[in-house]
Amino acid sequence: MEAVRNAAAVASSLRLTRTKPPPHPTLTSPKCFCLRKEDAFGNPSSETSLPKLEGHQTNVFEVEELETNDDDIWKLFAHAQRNILYLNKQRLTAMEELKKVQEERDLLLEKIEQLEAQKQTGAQTEPVASPSFADLLLQIDSMVISGMIGSGEASSLRKKVMGSRSQINDAFCEIRHKTDMELLSELRLFTEKMTQNPLHIVHICSEMDPISSCGSLASYVTGLSCALQRKGDLVEVILPKYSNINLDAIQGLRRIDAEFDSYFGGHWHKNRVWIGVTRGISVTLIEPLNYSTFFNRDRLYGYSDDFERFSYFSRASMDYLVKSGKQPDILHIHNWETAIVGPLFWDIFVHQGLGATRVLLTCHDITSQCLEQPSKLELCGLDPHRLNRPDRFQDNTKMNLVNVLKGGIVYSNKVVMVSTIHSRDSLIHSLNHGLEPTLAIHKEKLLVAPYGFDGDKWDPSKDKYLPRNYSAYDIEGKAACKVALRNRLKFSGYSSVVVGCIYSSCTFDVSTFDVDMDNLKAAVRYAMNKGAQVLVFMESETPVMNSLMKALQNELKDANVRFIEKYDDALAHLILAGSDIFLCSSFHDPWLQMPLKAVKYGSAPISLNLASDGFRQFKVRDSRGSSQSEYLRQSGWGDCGSTAASQYLLSTYGNMSIGQALDEINTEPSRWAWRIKDGMSKDFSWDAECCDIHRAAYTFIKNL
Repeated sequence: MEAVRNAAAVASSLRLTRTKPPPHPTLTSPKCFCLRKEDAFGNPSSETSLPKLEGHQTNVFEVEELETNDDDIWKLFAHAQRNILYLNKQRLTAMEELKKVQEERDLLLEKIEQLEAQKQTGAQTEPVASPSFADLLLQIDSMVISGMIGSGEASSLRKKVMGSRSQINDAFCEIRHKTDMELLSELRLFTEKMTQNPLHIVHICSEMDPISSCGSLASYVTGLSCALQRKGDLVEVILPKYSNINLDAIQGLRRIDAEFDSYFGGHWHKNRVWIGVTRGISVTLIEPLNYSTFFNRDRLYGYSDDFERFSYFSRASMDYLVKSGKQPDILHIHNWETAIVGPLFWDIFVHQGLGATRVLLTCHDITSQCLEQPSKLELCGLDPHRLNRPDRFQDNTKMNLVNVLKGGIVYSNKVVMVSTIHSRDSLIHSLNHGLEPTLAIHKEKLLVAPYGFDGDKWDPSKDKYLPRNYSAYDIEGKAACKVALRNRLKFSGYSSVVVGCIYSSCTFDVSTFDVDMDNLKAAVRYAMNKGAQVLVFMESETPVMNSLMKALQNELKDANVRFIEKYDDALAHLILAGSDIFLCSSFHDPWLQMPLKAVKYGSAPISLNLASDGFRQFKVRDSRGSSQSEYLRQSGWGDCGSTAASQYLLSTYGNMSIGQALDEINTEPSRWAWRIKDGMSKDFSWDAECCDIHRAAYTFIKNL
């Protein structure tokens, strides 16, 4: 820039003397300078004379004695202009480079902000285990089944993959476009350090949401598996390949070319294996070839040969584990359908490379036990003579039969009873299921875990269906949701209280349906008389129940009552958010978990049928009689083994009628507000107590 200023000064001086340049007043003798022009790398090029001007010194000039004339001056002027243009060009180039650098910096900052926003909102495309991670593990299974690698190498590769999951996406991002040989070559080079030692859990079960769903087991397997993987564990699920399976729910579903053999009925039978990924969970589907009709049916359960169907699947699952070389820390089995895995494991498979594996059984319905003739145990390779004993499989009441669920309890290292409200002692002694002696003997094995729900989907602070989000620490949005709910249902007038209710066909208990309807009618009438607006969301595919619901609508027709018949996911979320009180058929709702969801959304859950829960009959009168508290105490609540979820639900709402709830809203608003905010601040999702209890149980039995 100094050269530019000097050249500009020269040009300015010369411009004034173009026609008749007089002698410069500062020149005492004809002296000039020689301009040494340099190239872009600082190397000298041609030299040009330039008169020396006092006060304009620069290091690119060298002093020499020369004669001056007009032609020399104009030549110097031309060279000065060229230098100015050259320097301007260099300046513009530098500015363009600087602009590019700034744009790249801005793009990088924007990307960082987007990633931070995704991290804050939980908007990640996959949980801890991405499809490529799960896909890679399944591909290792395929390599073992096809004979490409041995079970020992497969086990080693799995451990390395599990220990380096943070690098899997980069290293194997295009896994689905690679052949087995290419993958194997890369895997053998993939020797990164093992950064952690997570648990490897394999579920062997009959349901998983959204692949095959019939009851609460399906949502439990998916919810718990996702929660465990978010905590860093590896979870896989083995299912039968039903004919009516939801194929769209499985990413990258494909069949392994090779088949494997499993034992059943005295012979070995071929099975196909299908692999894929659901919500980041590795899924393996087993398809029998000789017994293809076992799972080619309309329903999942309810057939006379259910024992044969699921004992075949259980044995095939164990044969597959051995064939694939898997060595999981935990085999997690469920209900009577896969309870027979327990004795299969300890009598046959523990010595086939599974010596470090342990077994955990969860039971969702203790009344469903499967009683069969002892000789049928031979079908899957078990010895009836060893197992048909009172301390093993023999049923406690019908001594001539074996009890499959009982055998699973006896042969498991831990047993988890899944219930939202029952304590361990009440499950052992109070439900008349016939397994009381067995559970008492194995009491130290027993744990109780509550159900949960999807904490990302059911959270008012980030619920996409709500007109305004809110939380326990910013409750104002709930009022906006109440207004939106009233407007959608076209309620006229104003009511300070909205009472909601969601009934679904999956929550109906036919044996108590009449009681439910009587209690619902009483509750709705009471709320109407107190000035509340009531909405009932009813859905059923059963014609008998539909006709009863129609009759109920006609009987309760009123301007302040609305019935909604067709399920709408967005409306279900809005009902929870816009209601002050939420009527539940029962606190024991393993399918939908509406009571716990209502608490999270700031709606007080009131049970219409606490008699079925073992606590009390529905009452609309405002009383706090000691008989109800005594009923709670006698039911077993509060005994050893109660979950935090059950303690909260029953201590806060277990003794509350709709009359008491309405009175507290109107007469003690500050106490009610505290009650609501306290419940909203708690976490009842799968990631909370349910996951923690299972994780502790896994760790305990792994260290046995």
